[in-house]
Amino acid sequence: MESLRRSLGALDWVALALLATGLVLVATGLLPGPQADATIRRILPLLLFLATVLVLAELTATAGVFDVVATRLAIAARGSFAALFAACVAFAALTTICLNLDTTAVLLTPVMLALAATLRGPAPGDVTGPGAAAAALPLAMCTVWLANTASLLLPVSNLTNLLAADRIALSPAAFALRMAPAQAASLLVTGSLLWLLYWRRGRRAAARYEPPAPLRPADPWLARIAGLACLFFIAATLSGVVLGVASAIAACVVVVAFAVRQRSALRWSLIPWRLPVLVTGLFLVVQTVSLHLLGPLVATLVSPSGGVSGTFRAATTGVVLANLVNNLPAYVAGEAAIPAANHAQLLGLLIGVNVGPVITPWGSLATMLWLERCRAAGVRVPLRQLMAGGTGLAVAATGLSVAALLWA
Repeated sequence: MESLRRSLGALDWVALALLATGLVLVATGLLPGPQADATIRRILPLLLFLATVLVLAELTATAGVFDVVATRLAIAARGSFAALFAACVAFAALTTICLNLDTTAVLLTPVMLALAATLRGPAPGDVTGPGAAAAALPLAMCTVWLANTASLLLPVSNLTNLLAADRIALSPAAFALRMAPAQAASLLVTGSLLWLLYWRRGRRAAARYEPPAPLRPADPWLARIAGLACLFFIAATLSGVVLGVASAIAACVVVVAFAVRQRSALRWSLIPWRLPVLVTGLFLVVQTVSLHLLGPLVATLVSPSGGVSGTFRAATTGVVLANLVNNLPAYVAGEAAIPAANHAQLLGLLIGVNVGPVITPWGSLATMLWLERCRAAGVRVPLRQLMAGGTGLAVAATGLSVAALLWA
């Protein structure tokens, strides 16, 4: 028992505490049983998707796919920071869009930090400071900002997207078509601010870097199978296959491949219990708070009227609530206050809770996971700088994305 207690991290305890709190709320009747049952039934498909897609991503990383791609991006940029910046932005955005924001935070962060170490010339950042840790910050910021702001395009990109797409009955392709202008606007703002604040010539000590040596995965067959499984997952979701089913099939393929070629990589710690537990507890707690306190307040802030003003109010409410209580509960509370027919207003709320939670470290689970990985790697993240830059990003990206949504 003592060894188990020592093996649990801060987020593990937060997840367990949230679930325990949710169960107590149900047991005491503060959250009525029928409402709790409806909530659990609604999020079960999300939990299946979340658990299996993280297994898929973890084994894909173990197979070396992400490391190989990141190294090839650095080589392709040929020592140009501008080209490397474009490659990192594209890689982080595509990972978020096609897998999900938590995958980007959990798996791409170590890749970006390792990439900083492979650049044998000075990397972007204040390399006169604490060395590699400071040099890695611009690469890390690509990860956390794009994990949030690139999560608008597909239902798989964010758990909130799954909820919104289900409510307004949009297929993955239709959802992507509807959100494409907003996603493009969000990426434009994010890329511009990343360059100005972290990557431009005045923010680094050298004009160029020395590209790393090519990287070959330890088991090329495993890498190919894992890469193909990810491509299958993406294609299956775009063609309308149920998300949990598509991710489960892809994960099973990779698990079988590892069982045949690298059985030692299959360990119990691969099972991502923390995120499903955290999401379940979060939904139960937030539903109770919304029922007794948050619901009436959010209804006043959001306004039941649609149109331009209603959509912007919903987005603004989403940004504020996401940074106060986390984006998942913010979406749940905001969704309950928006009439079923107000699709544009619901998508405005979605933009706010997806793009907006870049101000506080607890704004989204992806940000919390990213911060944990940075600290584990010895990369100090100045919270004042994080929140100041995040405020500018949240305001600009949310505003332009909502405008693009309404204009399209």
